[in-house]
Amino acid sequence: MKRTRTKPIGEILEEFFKRPYVAAKVAEGRLPEYWREIVGEYVAEQTHSLRLDNHILYVTVRTGVVRNELFYRRDELCKLLNDRAGIRLINAIIVR
Repeated sequence: MKRTRTKPIGEILEEFFKRPYVAAKVAEGRLPEYWREIVGEYVAEQTHSLRLDNHILYVTVRTGVVRNELFYRRDELCKLLNDRAGIRLINAIIVR
């Protein structure tokens, strides 16, 4: 069978990664990297875990000072993480 229009593999992969579900999964996998870039090295080191569940990011940190700082910056962090991911990945952040 002869194809009338062949596509380069790069074009096929680009279309694949633009699909909403795939883009969300890729962004979710890169979330720790985005977190480190946005909050900085010290806060990233104090972060015990990041868990995304139903568009809510649960952040567990080791120190109370960092917890309070993140609590007051939740909305800003949510916006920055979504901008960095390129999609609306997070609706809310809960800091523990």
